[in-house]
Amino acid sequence: SYAPTQADDYVFILVGKPTDNSGFGGASFASMNLNHEDVSASKGAVQEPNAFLERHLLKANYALFAKLRAQNKIDRVGFKDLGAGGVACASVELADAGGYGAEIELEKVPVSMQHLPPHVILCSETQERFMWVVPRALAEEICDHYNCVFDLPGISVGARAAIVGKIRHDGRYVVKYHGEKIIDARAADVTKGIVQDRPYSAPTDRQFAEPVLAEPDNYNDILLRLLAHENIASRAPIFEMYDKEVQGRTVLRAGEADAGVLQPFNDESYPAEIRATGVALSLDQCPRYNRIDPYWGAVNAVVEAARNVSATGATPVAITDCLCFGNPEKPTQMWEFVESVRGIRDACQAIGLADYPEAPLPIIGGNVSLYNDSVNGAIPPSPMISCIGRIRDVNHVIGKNFQATDSLLYITQPRRDECGGSVYYALHDVLGAHVPQPELSQIAGELRGLHHAIEKGLLRAAHDISEGGLAVALAEMSFANNIGVNVHVTGELATVKKLFSETGGFVLEVAPTHAAALETTFLRHGVHLQKIGKTTPDTTLVMQGCVALALADAKCAFENGLRGKLI
Repeated sequence: SYAPTQADDYVFILVGKPTDNSGFGGASFASMNLNHEDVSASKGAVQEPNAFLERHLLKANYALFAKLRAQNKIDRVGFKDLGAGGVACASVELADAGGYGAEIELEKVPVSMQHLPPHVILCSETQERFMWVVPRALAEEICDHYNCVFDLPGISVGARAAIVGKIRHDGRYVVKYHGEKIIDARAADVTKGIVQDRPYSAPTDRQFAEPVLAEPDNYNDILLRLLAHENIASRAPIFEMYDKEVQGRTVLRAGEADAGVLQPFNDESYPAEIRATGVALSLDQCPRYNRIDPYWGAVNAVVEAARNVSATGATPVAITDCLCFGNPEKPTQMWEFVESVRGIRDACQAIGLADYPEAPLPIIGGNVSLYNDSVNGAIPPSPMISCIGRIRDVNHVIGKNFQATDSLLYITQPRRDECGGSVYYALHDVLGAHVPQPELSQIAGELRGLHHAIEKGLLRAAHDISEGGLAVALAEMSFANNIGVNVHVTGELATVKKLFSETGGFVLEVAPTHAAALETTFLRHGVHLQKIGKTTPDTTLVMQGCVALALADAKCAFENGLRGKLI
């Protein structure tokens, strides 16, 4: 994604859909104050995808990669997709990353709309576009590859490859439109941007207290209400609308595990040594935690995303983030941003990389949306975290559903007084104060212990404890195979918090014959497991002597809770 060394007489080639105004200002729209600006004038900020053209373009790209490799020319070209900022960002980043400048002639950019202003042509975020920087001697061959061999104009109206500019050796980024120079700046200044050390301070009126709630009269009713809550209920009404079996690479489907698992290289066109490789993916955040404490809210988002991929047998290898926050010009909202970023950093350092323990879990990408004010005020700080995990052999993956009766059940973390931001508190219209605070010194050991237990074949199922707490986690594990549970958690903590506190961790299902080996495996990583009960042939959820709920009733609440709200 950079112009190579000695890039003499190099040109930029824009490939793909003709540029229009869709997506123009998308990056700036993400940080627009919707309280004070005309939203109707920004409808173009939403891109309009063409999935068929994208697939065709990817095939054309791969074929060109192979051709350039065969000609030993792959190291003489640069390549980048167009994202935020469109032609402007792609061209200046390709140039500056190689130590050069660039000159772009906007009238040469293929467009699909008449009378587009030059700033729209330059910065539109029209999708399905790529940019090459190549020797001029290769330019005709590359354009013919797209326009003739892969017939882009015949595939989609206006689509094509076109030369739109050239490399400059003076470090300047120059943009012209019909001969008029509209931009002339140092490329390095454009790519590095402006650094501003904004002031920030913790709010003085930020006060949260734990509510005093009466002991529930009916724990069965509480569990049913939790299972039907929109933040817990089955997402089937959403994911059943999409094809989850594209190309036959799905190993664990939505709802079968804490993360989706794919087997990307599952046919003979790939080397045998990678065909069994699996990829797990999850996405997490909890605005309720963030409202109480942006630091711990961010930590929980990272830790839960990592736990979700780990529950399948994957090793977390990277995260990406989407940071949605309020107005950074307000010191208290800037403080929320700083605290959340600090939480993400600390969690990534604590989790680390299994193969390189001294390295933090890397953040390989992301985006930031600021100024998220509305008529109701600023949104809660909302760092969304996606984690990707690697599985060496997908034949070893496990899901979250109980597999057998008379299994032993363990939890990896003790229950604590951490109902702040919980769905249980949401049922009572209170927020609370004590958000879950993961033991960062233990999280790496917990994840490594789980990974080794799954690799050794010691576990039948694993599920992380999150929204709704332990009671909801156990119920979700029971539904698929109609297997009941009989559980009792020891300790002095109040029953309601043993069941509904959202302190993180895992519920583990293990055959009695593997229990001792499981405990030993986790102990090697500094984690003491707590045995809480077993699975039963009775189709009933029995917990703490106060829950005795028929699985059929619990499953009905879970499956219809969201569906009923979407009708």
